[in-house]
Amino acid sequence: MADHSGWRLGIASAPIHHGEILQGVFPHEGGLTRGLVTLPCTIYKTHAAFMPAPGAELSVSPAWKTKALRAAELTIAAISPDGEHPVGGHLDLSGDVPLCRGFGSSTSDVLATIWAVKDAFVSALAPEDVARLAVQAELASDSLMFEETSVLFAQRDGEVIEDFGYRMPPVRVLGFGSRPQHNGQGVDTLAFPPASYGTEETRSFAELQAMLRDAIQTKDAALLGAVATASTEINQRHLPIPDLDRIRRIVREVGALGVQAAHSGDIAGILFDRDDRDVEARTEHAKDLLHSTGIHEQWIFTTGD
Repeated sequence: MADHSGWRLGIASAPIHHGEILQGVFPHEGGLTRGLVTLPCTIYKTHAAFMPAPGAELSVSPAWKTKALRAAELTIAAISPDGEHPVGGHLDLSGDVPLCRGFGSSTSDVLATIWAVKDAFVSALAPEDVARLAVQAELASDSLMFEETSVLFAQRDGEVIEDFGYRMPPVRVLGFGSRPQHNGQGVDTLAFPPASYGTEETRSFAELQAMLRDAIQTKDAALLGAVATASTEINQRHLPIPDLDRIRRIVREVGALGVQAAHSGDIAGILFDRDDRDVEARTEHAKDLLHSTGIHEQWIFTTGD
């Protein structure tokens, strides 16, 4: 009879991201690979609970979370010893992550699931293995599984293009819904086609990768803001933010570091130096100016907390 004494209820939570600091195509292994650098965010979370059971049947609640169910199946296969009897179980997901906005709701589901299954079997999985499973489960993923470092991540391959070696410098973010006419309904991020970049844009991405490396390794928040702004401006040709010029003027007026965006969503953020003694006043001024442009859906968080 199989020994199930090591099984337990696996519990895990996963954060979200707030779009990207940088997204494009980058030199990798002799070619060009799509990649991104995620801006981590803690204002929402996904919670997962997985109870293993004998037999091959797996179920999930809510039932429509099929990517998470696939992630559970893949993770069980990855951590089960060869020749082990089939293992199933039930996965329960809960949380408050808005859908179709660019918060990475599906990756948060998948990541919480992988970690909960890992916890249920008291198994170890390296971030690189988690990344591979996440991409297998949902075709494209952000890089939230790398908790201790910032990486340029090939979101469709599950590979690290470059590990920058440190977390990015902490910033305060004034987030907002960048398309007020959508009334917070967002865009269909799953159906959004990958951007096609030109030669000039491709050259710019290599330069921005080098700038971001310097920003992270020297803890230069201003340089981080410059990279995010440049990436947002390139993205204007693919998923434009309405009235970006006005938002850039707000950034300059309040003395912010720059602007970042979800490159396949409808959220964006104005970046501030967390350690600036005037950050509260600058943030409040920016909030008022965004309100004056009709952008009323706003939120604030700080990275690195």
